[in-house]
Amino acid sequence: MKPFDILIIGGGVIGASIARELSRYRLRIGLVEKEEEPAFGVSKSNSGIIHPGTQNPAGSLKARLCVQGNILTRKICKELGVDFKEVGELIVAFDETERGRLLQLKKEGEALGVPGLEIVDSAWLKANEPNLSDKAIAALYAPTAGIVSPYRLVYDLSENAGRNGVKFYTGAGVEGISQRGERRFEIHTPQGIFNTRYLINAAGLFADEISAMAGVDDFKIRPRKGEEFLLDKKREHITNHLLFPLPSQTSKGILVIKTSDGNPMIGPTAEDAADKEDLSTSDAGFKKVLLSAQKMIPSISEDDVIAYFAGLRPSAGKDFIIRHEDKVPGFINVAGIQSPGLTAAPAIALLVADILKKNGLSLNKKLIFHGHREKTMQLFAIPQEKTRRLIKKDASYGDIVCRCEMVSAKEVKDAIKRGARTLDGIKFRTRAQAGRCHGSFCTTRLLKILSESIEKPVTEITKRGPGSEIVKGNKSGD
Repeated sequence: MKPFDILIIGGGVIGASIARELSRYRLRIGLVEKEEEPAFGVSKSNSGIIHPGTQNPAGSLKARLCVQGNILTRKICKELGVDFKEVGELIVAFDETERGRLLQLKKEGEALGVPGLEIVDSAWLKANEPNLSDKAIAALYAPTAGIVSPYRLVYDLSENAGRNGVKFYTGAGVEGISQRGERRFEIHTPQGIFNTRYLINAAGLFADEISAMAGVDDFKIRPRKGEEFLLDKKREHITNHLLFPLPSQTSKGILVIKTSDGNPMIGPTAEDAADKEDLSTSDAGFKKVLLSAQKMIPSISEDDVIAYFAGLRPSAGKDFIIRHEDKVPGFINVAGIQSPGLTAAPAIALLVADILKKNGLSLNKKLIFHGHREKTMQLFAIPQEKTRRLIKKDASYGDIVCRCEMVSAKEVKDAIKRGARTLDGIKFRTRAQAGRCHGSFCTTRLLKILSESIEKPVTEITKRGPGSEIVKGNKSGD
C-alpha cells in the first residue's frame, strides 16, 4: 500500500498543473494515470490555444480562471522552457449584423478584464491578414491570445513536479475507491493500492465515473467530439493570427489555428457523442470544416491536409465543476474541464490548493522548490547556425531520424530518457512521425532506438500502450 497526503487521478494538463503547484509544499503527492504515458487522454488532441478570456459567460468559473490562467501561463512557460507565442486572435465578422455582435463581445470581454481588445476594420485586416477573405468587414482583435504545444506543456509540468517529489504511476487506471473513515481513501489500481488523505479527481472524460466510485453521482460527462485537420507545414504562414468565426451557443466555431509547431490546423467540429473512446473522423466532418475554413481563408485546399484526427471534450454543463465534496470529506472534483481548460489550468491548480487549505490541509512551503527547468532542444525551432554548433559538440544531432520534422537521434534518445515509452510518446515530445509521410521513413529507426534504449524487443514496442503493438511476432522476435 502506497501512502500519500494527496493523490491526483488523471495525468493530463489539469492533473499535471495541480501536481506541479502542490509540489511547492511539504506533502507526499502521487498521481495515477490509466494510460501508458501522461497527456494521452483529452490533452493529446488539444489545439494548444491560450485564450485571452473572451467568449466566456460573465460570473462563470471559466471566465475568471481563463483570464487569470492566460497571465499565469506566460510565467510558467518561462520557468519551464516551454515555447509560448503570443499571436493574438481575430473574431471575424462578414456583415453588419455580425459587426454588432463584435461590439457586444468586446464589451463583455472588457468587463471580464481581457486587456487590449479592439475592433479592427477591413483595411486593417487586408494589411495584417492578406489571405483573409475579402468579404470580411471587421474583427474583434484580442492581442493576448497565444499558442503552446499542449503535450510538451504536460510533459514539462510533470517532469518539474517529479523533480519536486511527486510520484507518477502510469498504466494505473482506477478500478475502485474504498473509504476507511474520514479523509482515508484506498484507491485500487493495476499498479497496487494507494492510500491517501485527500483525493483529487482530474480524470477528464471519466471524471463522472471516478466521482461515482467515491460516492458523488450528481453529474455526467457527455463527450463532445471535435474533428480537426492538420495542414502541411508549407502553409505555416497562411495566417498571422488565430482566426475565429462568431461563436454559437455551444461552440467557439470552426477555426483556422496557428500552432506552436508550424502546421496550421482547421476545426474543430462540436458534436455530442455517446462513446468516450470514439475518436473516428468522418467525411461529413471534413467537408464541414473545410467549407467553414475556406469562408475565412479561401486559398485553403483539400490537398493541404496531411492528417485527420478527433478529440473528445469532457462536457458536464455550461461551467467547470471544481469543488470539495462535503459529503465525502477530502474528495475534490475537478470535472467538466473543456475549453478553455488548457488556458485555465494553472489558475485551476491555484484554486484547488486554496480548496485543500480551506478543508484542513496544512500547506507548508518547502525550503527549496525547483521551479525552473532547462529548455528542451528541438532542431526544428532553432536557426541552422545553432544546429551546426550543436552537431560539432554532439554528432548525434546531425543524425536525422525524421526528415519531415528535422528530428535527430539525439532528440529521440533525450525524449526516451525523459520518459517516452511508446512511439506516440516520442512523437508528442519531438514531432518525429508528425510530418506528411506519417512516419513511413522514420518508424523503423524509432522502433530500433526505443527497443535498445528501454531493453525490450521490438515486438513489445507499442504506438500508445498495450494493444497497439507495431510489430507482430513471438517474444524472441521471430
